Amino acid sequence: MKPTFGEKIFYGFNYVLLGLFGISCILPIIHILSLSLSSEHAVLSGFVGLWPVGFTLNSYKLLIEGTRIVQAFQNSVQITVVGTILNLVFTILAAYPLSRTYFYYRRPLTLMILFTMLFSAGLIPSYLLVKSLGLVNTYGALWIPGLVGVYNLLVLKTFFENIPSEVEDAARIDGCSETRLIMQIMLPLSMPVIATLILFSAVGHWNSFFSVMIYINSSEKHNLTVMVQQMIMNNQLAQQVTEGRLSDAMMESITPQSIQSAGVIAMVVPMLVVYPFLQKYFVKGVMIGSIKG
Repeated sequence: MKPTFGEKIFYGFNYVLLGLFGISCILPIIHILSLSLSSEHAVLSGFVGLWPVGFTLNSYKLLIEGTRIVQAFQNSVQITVVGTILNLVFTILAAYPLSRTYFYYRRPLTLMILFTMLFSAGLIPSYLLVKSLGLVNTYGALWIPGLVGVYNLLVLKTFFENIPSEVEDAARIDGCSETRLIMQIMLPLSMPVIATLILFSAVGHWNSFFSVMIYINSSEKHNLTVMVQQMIMNNQLAQQVTEGRLSDAMMESITPQSIQSAGVIAMVVPMLVVYPFLQKYFVKGVMIGSIKG
């Protein structure tokens, strides 16, 4: 059935509106990238728009050689990879039994978990709990309190419930154990929603800022997000630069705004690179895991 004239106008208006919204989101990133690649004179003069002026890579060279960005990047990768794996494993272990109708305590446990989604203890009790467990200044303080996200749990639980029971029955007739059922039947069928949960968890850990500021005291353990924030807030490049490693000519060829922009790009690019590989599963996984029936 061909769309009517009114529907064509409606769809066209939506496309234009979404296109403008997408452009408004991408333009600031392009501008920051141009600032990081432009010369000192162009940045100070305000000539930089959406295209680099006086192209130079000195900002990135200074960022790598004169700051702790490599160490901060490694910390971010460690926090993200380990945290995502832990989130995924424990979410699967919690969602699968709660999705089985023969699990006796299924309903009360689900209600208890939902309660934590609506009400939380607050910042001070959470900090005291982490401190009493001896997790302050360790990455365990970032991983353990949020080991299972309630929203992710509900999405995966709903997905498991929507898998036809005939699949499970056929596997059990063939002598499939519970562990084998999960590993060889449920998980392969759940790849779209699992990829979505990986994306949710990875982005959350990569961008973690508030929890790192609260629980991690050592600057050597700070992630890339905290380092870039401190660089922007201090606005003093000399505090971030290792003495004696950079020439005066290079120091004079960049501005604090350029190095800050380079830091922001270094923080954003990894997620932009990863997202396209998981994007095809994103919408499908959310829809399948959120709609029952």
